[in-house]
Amino acid sequence: MRVVQIVLFATCGLLAPSVARTQTWQIDPMHSAAQFSVRHLGISTVRGQFEKLSGSVTYDPAAPDKTSISATIDANSVNTRVEMRDKDLRSPNFLDVAKFPTITFKSSRIDHSGSGNLKVIGDLTIHGVTKEVALDVDGPTPAIKDPMGNARMGASASTKINRHDFGVNGAPAMAGDEVMITLDIEMFVPQPGK
Repeated sequence: MRVVQIVLFATCGLLAPSVARTQTWQIDPMHSAAQFSVRHLGISTVRGQFEKLSGSVTYDPAAPDKTSISATIDANSVNTRVEMRDKDLRSPNFLDVAKFPTITFKSSRIDHSGSGNLKVIGDLTIHGVTKEVALDVDGPTPAIKDPMGNARMGASASTKINRHDFGVNGAPAMAGDEVMITLDIEMFVPQPGK
């Protein structure tokens, strides 16, 4: 199984006046998840996640099509709840994390339908191979302020990739080719000085 992905999105309508301008939002790794699923033997689905991710989103609610997104995932943080399988995923059979320690996403353009949904197109790099992918974004939520006074908003995104396109070719008879990726992202703008 494999791989992953990555990465993120942005966005919002109905932002509070205090954040209604171009700002850089930080992905909150404590409240975000990069998850994947792949078929096993064609009869069941195995799910996993990457536990370490970071990144930023530059966003202007008045011009969502100018959103810029950059995200990085620690490939070594893969977790499918089976240690033997996770070691195999980290090995040269799959992600080869010793040689390719990160998975990255960098947006290149945003398609905004005007209905509140976005399609984020960008370069996804896995296993040292970069391919263009499109993330379908659900959201975003309106921005809020948390109890510490930080502006926050969230979004979810999904896409499907073929792992062989990225050179992730292990266990062809056992693991499916298509990998579904789901991202649940919470972003924040910290108050100045915090």
